[in-house]
Amino acid sequence: MSALAILSIFIFIIIFIIFMEYRNEKKYQATKRENRQRQTDKKKAPPEQTVKRVRPKKVIQEPKPEPKPELKPEPEPEKVAETPQAVKETKKLPEANYPQFTHVRLVEMGLSDEEAKEFVAELIQQLEVEIPLIEVAIQDEDFHKTERLTHGIKGSATNLGTGGVSDLLIDFNTYLKTGTDIDIVKAYLEHLIRYTNDLKAQYAH
Repeated sequence: MSALAILSIFIFIIIFIIFMEYRNEKKYQATKRENRQRQTDKKKAPPEQTVKRVRPKKVIQEPKPEPKPELKPEPEPEKVAETPQAVKETKKLPEANYPQFTHVRLVEMGLSDEEAKEFVAELIQQLEVEIPLIEVAIQDEDFHKTERLTHGIKGSATNLGTGGVSDLLIDFNTYLKTGTDIDIVKAYLEHLIRYTNDLKAQYAH
């Protein structure tokens, strides 16, 4: 491959990355506006209901019955102390069932299979660096920092391919734009670690 062809490919990749970032930013702004509208709708209080006053009825006192001889209650059997059951979790955690990652997009752009795999290898290295930083941000419950970290590697992953870790990062980052449930965020992190390990195994050879 001549130097001019390689330079053309890299220029095309840079233009493509800029286009994908622009499209992702548009999608982010649209999602943000939609969530802001949803939160505004929730704040609207329901109309107050008028309470109809009911006049109390006159109570007619009946003659008191003659006292009956007291009967000693039979001793009740001792109740076994019941341990309180754990409250069932009602929140829905992410299942993360995505197809296997593929770099067909890079091949369609004109790269060879080996060249595409080199880009994926760089993505794996980036994931291994970013995941510990994401873990620390989650421990500190710094969801804004977590969103920024996942946004960066999401752009790298989606520019290289689809499925697997790429699809997971899209959902993870989208949730962090408005969501702050620590259990859901930790579940996404576990899936991110798992899909990163799957990607390493897929491109080990």
